[in-house]
Amino acid sequence: MSVSVASLSRLLRCSLSSVGRGASCSVRWSSSRLDADGSGRPATWDSFGIWDNRIEEPILLPPSIRYGTPIPQISLSRVGCASHIGRRHDNEDRFQASKLSHNVLFFALFDGHGGPQAADFCHKHMEQHIRGCLEVETDLQAVLSKAFLQVDAALAAELQIYGNASLMMVGTTATVAMLRDGIELVVGSVGDSRALLCRKGKVRKLTDDHTPERKDEKHRIRQSGGFVTWNSVGQANVNGRLAMTRSIGDFDLKKSGVIAEPETTRTLLQHAHDSFLVLTTDGINFIMTNQEICDVINQCHDPTEAANVIAEQALQYGSEDNSTVIVVPFGAWGKHQNAEYTYDMSRNFASIGRWS
Repeated sequence: MSVSVASLSRLLRCSLSSVGRGASCSVRWSSSRLDADGSGRPATWDSFGIWDNRIEEPILLPPSIRYGTPIPQISLSRVGCASHIGRRHDNEDRFQASKLSHNVLFFALFDGHGGPQAADFCHKHMEQHIRGCLEVETDLQAVLSKAFLQVDAALAAELQIYGNASLMMVGTTATVAMLRDGIELVVGSVGDSRALLCRKGKVRKLTDDHTPERKDEKHRIRQSGGFVTWNSVGQANVNGRLAMTRSIGDFDLKKSGVIAEPETTRTLLQHAHDSFLVLTTDGINFIMTNQEICDVINQCHDPTEAANVIAEQALQYGSEDNSTVIVVPFGAWGKHQNAEYTYDMSRNFASIGRWS
C-alpha cells in the first residue's frame, strides 16, 4: 500500500507516540488521491524531495510504521549484476538474486576453485537450504550458519558418490546477503568474496576475508594440525594449497582447520544515508580498493551500469581472474555522487586488494 508523504509522516508520528504513551490517533487521508505530485503514481521515496535518486520505488508501509522510518521497497528488477570471465579459460563464479518470501530477499556470490562443481552445487542448493531453515528459525544469522553447514555436508555426500579423490579438492567461497522488511540486512561469508555497504559515501565492510594472514584463522589452522606457507609472491596458503581458511568444499583440508562455518553480521539500514550493498569476488577485490569500488559505483546512473563498470574496470586495471559483482540500491542511491572523482590508473597497487 502506498500513501502520500504527509499522511505517512503523520502515521509514523502517531505510531511512535502510541508506543511511547499508549495514546491513539487517526490518520486523515488526502481527500483527492494518494499521490504526492498529482501525477497519479504512488508516493515514492524520491518524492520526499531530499535528493534525486533516479530510482522510484513505493514505501513499505508496515515496516515503516514498525521501525518509525520510511523504508523503500527494494525490487529485484533494480538490482545490477555482472560476471566477466577475465583472462581465464572458464568462469567458475556463480551468483543469485531472488525473493524468498514476501519480505525477504536473497543475494549470493560463489567463487569456485579447483573446478566449478562446488560453486554449481551452492548455486543450485543454497537457496533451498535457506528456505528450509527459515521455516523453523527467525534469527537470520542462525539461518545462514545452519544453511552453510548443511550445504557443505550435502556437497560432501554428493562428491563421495563419484569416488574421485580429486573432487575432494574442489571448493568455493560463499557470500550471502539476506534483506528482511527492506531494513534488516544480514550477511554470512566464507572465503574472500566481499560484502560492502556504502553509507554517507564511505565504505563499510560487512565481511572480513578468511585468509591465513589473519591471526585468529592461522591459529585455528595450526591448532588443527595444518600449516601455513607463503608462495613466491608472498601469498599465504593452507598446507601449501589453499589461499583461504574457510570455504564450502575443500574436504581434503577439513582436518587441517578449513571450515564452512560462516562469519555473520547484522545491520539495520539507514536509507537516508545508505546508497547500496555490493557483493564482489576476488577478481575485483584483488585489484580495486573497497573505497574505490564505492566511489566508482557512486558515479553510475543505475545499478546495472554500476555492475558492468566495476567488472570492466577490474579487467582494465589488470585483473586476470573471473570478476563478478552484485549491486543492490538503497534509499540514498545517487545522493553521494562526486563529480570530481576520476578513475586513477596510477594508484598504488601495493595498497589494494586483500591487503586494503
